Amino acid sequence: MRTRTRKSLALVGAAAALSIALSGCSAIDGLLNGKGQDADRDKSGNVKEDAEIGIFNLKVGDCVLADANQNGEMSSANVTPCDKPHDQEVYFEFDMTGDTYPADDAFQEAAAAQCIPAFEKFVGHPFDGSALDIRTMTPTPDTWNKMNDRKVQCIIVDLNGAKLEGSMKGKAI
Repeated sequence: MRTRTRKSLALVGAAAALSIALSGCSAIDGLLNGKGQDADRDKSGNVKEDAEIGIFNLKVGDCVLADANQNGEMSSANVTPCDKPHDQEVYFEFDMTGDTYPADDAFQEAAAAQCIPAFEKFVGHPFDGSALDIRTMTPTPDTWNKMNDRKVQCIIVDLNGAKLEGSMKGKAI
């Protein structure tokens, strides 16, 4: 089973804080067993129908059916076409650097430096004062060390936990 960690990004002024709630044991063994199918996608890479995918198949532009407040290790995600109501949208991703798994504050700083400017560019509205919030999907120590996983994904959710309608690209909310 493939796992990555979902975190919440909460801003207070210019400072960012990430909260982590890990679910427990690692599931690296499943990674080596070839688990984790992808969704049926159109030529542009958009999800065509609801599907449960392996977490490493989650891509920028994917819309996810999930609890918007859920944190912790994840091995799969339930994706849906973005024209259907959904809880989250992956809007940006970047790679962390280094050989050693970063401390939480390094993930915090990177998320603030990368996800917030990308949010404004994607949504068309500054993060401060938006009706939307940001979550991040980050490597676990095991995927970092055993799979060279460095990808951090920036994810949009509704600030109040409401369903998102359509892609948030250019919504200016």
